[in-house]
Amino acid sequence: MKKLDTLSIGLMLFSMFFGAGNLIFPPFLGAESGTSYWLAMSGFIITGVGLPFVVLFAVSLVKGGVQTIGNRVHPVFSTVFMVIIYLCIGPFLAIPRNATVAYEMSITPFLSESWRNSSLSLVLYTVIFFSLVYAISLNPSKMEKYMGRWITPILLLSMVILCAVGFVKLDAPLQSPAEAYQTGAFFKGFIEGYNTMDALASLAFGIVILTSIQQRGVRDSKKLTEYTLKAGMIAGGLLALVYVSLGFIGGKMAANGSFENGADILSSASTLLLGQSGTALLGFIFTLACFTTVVGLTTACGQYFSNLIPKASYKSVVFAVTLAGFTLSNLGLNQILKVSVPFLVTAYPLTIVLITLTFFNRFFKNSKKVYRSAMLFTGVFAMIGGLNAFALDFGPLQTIRDILPLSSVGLEWIVPALVGTGIGIVLSKFSKKQDVPEQVDVKVS
Repeated sequence: MKKLDTLSIGLMLFSMFFGAGNLIFPPFLGAESGTSYWLAMSGFIITGVGLPFVVLFAVSLVKGGVQTIGNRVHPVFSTVFMVIIYLCIGPFLAIPRNATVAYEMSITPFLSESWRNSSLSLVLYTVIFFSLVYAISLNPSKMEKYMGRWITPILLLSMVILCAVGFVKLDAPLQSPAEAYQTGAFFKGFIEGYNTMDALASLAFGIVILTSIQQRGVRDSKKLTEYTLKAGMIAGGLLALVYVSLGFIGGKMAANGSFENGADILSSASTLLLGQSGTALLGFIFTLACFTTVVGLTTACGQYFSNLIPKASYKSVVFAVTLAGFTLSNLGLNQILKVSVPFLVTAYPLTIVLITLTFFNRFFKNSKKVYRSAMLFTGVFAMIGGLNAFALDFGPLQTIRDILPLSSVGLEWIVPALVGTGIGIVLSKFSKKQDVPEQVDVKVS
């Protein structure tokens, strides 16, 4: 495969990752963390860039991808877990979030007061938005051409213009950290990285990237992993650079007042730096970023569900996903965001533990007891953490959760995960018969 092809796939992967959350959260982190910026951003990059890269790597190592990894716990768990992931990073959460944010940033600033208060403008916008998403998603083989060679370079150029002007014109010193970042800034940034949803998206995007590479005639498993890693490094490097730049702008803008969120910061910064042209440029950036992510997620959902349900064609799944995304987008951004935090707090620990076990698989000989025990202990406390976001209390379990190490920074699941893994290893050692699947599905042990 040519170097240009690898670059193109890497740029396509970047554009698939880079959506609404990737734009909104870094500048807000920069503004809130202040002088603790580099600590907070380091944590953010670990979960916002490093973890998605590791997930992509793990998926490329195992024949059958995420489905096979999930099967090590149980086939039912694998299917249920992946269906929930695809629905949430797809039509039920990430897709409508991206579409709504694109509307809020690109159209709302130019509407009159009467149109802003009318739901008709959002309906018209999402009709056009999802019609284009549907059209491009029907041809996944051409997606790389549209996104990797055309849309992504334009998106990056727009980002360079905005950030370059910000670096030159914003000279205010970093402010004192907000209360949340005064202690444990690194861990706070680590948790904030969940909001990008990119680690979960990697579970879905892995199949899209591997398919793109295979279409170049690459069939050897080691070569597939090699090219996946190269594409991932290109995408990850660009993401990290963009996060640091946006966070820097947020940190410098903090001296200009208080802001509700990252979108508010970027809106104020673009207007301050470039006037009305800056508002238009920012809207253009959000539209491209959100559009490419929605196309990537729609394509991934189409490929997964059409394989999972033989009677469902790829075209029909894509239509269903775009229709659901269109419908939920018109509920409004606030309703969508209310659901996202509890889900992410629950899903991320499970994903991190599952992928981590994949890399240490050979040390416990693929024992299902290890996978099941680790996921059980992790899942209990991850679910408690997620439901806590809905202000639910779990009595004795809540008390245990609150006294666990790192509970104050939202990482209380780490110790249960280690305990569950240890118990699984002990159980597998005492098992009369080695708990290994009948078929060896690992390409690289």
